[in-house]
Amino acid sequence: MIRAISAKFITSTPSIKIAPEFGMSEIVFLGRSNVGKSSIINALTSHNSLAKSSSTPGKTQLINFFEVGIIDDESAEKFNVMFVDLPGFGYAKVAKSLHNEWRKNLDEYLKFRTTIRLFVHLIDSRHFNLDIDKNVNEYIKSFLRPDQKLINLYTKSDKLNQSLKSAVLKHDPDGILVSTLNKNNINKALNIIIKETLGR
Repeated sequence: MIRAISAKFITSTPSIKIAPEFGMSEIVFLGRSNVGKSSIINALTSHNSLAKSSSTPGKTQLINFFEVGIIDDESAEKFNVMFVDLPGFGYAKVAKSLHNEWRKNLDEYLKFRTTIRLFVHLIDSRHFNLDIDKNVNEYIKSFLRPDQKLINLYTKSDKLNQSLKSAVLKHDPDGILVSTLNKNNINKALNIIIKETLGR
């Protein structure tokens, strides 16, 4: 099994232009505001307050970097990766000029950051078929390099009954249903994230 054995906040930056180079594989977490991004990062790293969530959608405006220590129990191999928490999209209470500046910064980061190995798109499992999420998937796939992957995690799955869970997986057979409340599939998600990042 693959486990996170350490995690620490490194830095925040508003733009790729001033983002440091860390020399390690980066795993980017992106999703709509209030999708539970901070909770997922905390659950995957077993740290309750590593990533801070905001009560105001769209308030988190920075790209946040977290260094995560990983161990593969099978091989006893240890290594570090960088979790990258992006501002949520789909927020409404933001000035258009500021919104456009965020989008420009994120567009540059997503397309031109050479150390990104994996995009983790978080989707609210209760609203799994929204155009905004479809558009994000298509957008990422439009510039995905051969050495990059995209996976979809469907959050808040504890709020679904079995038939609704089946509907999500019928819509996206490769999607992973997760819940930070009951920790459902958190370990599975981490193992897939790390294996996809390392190309295993």
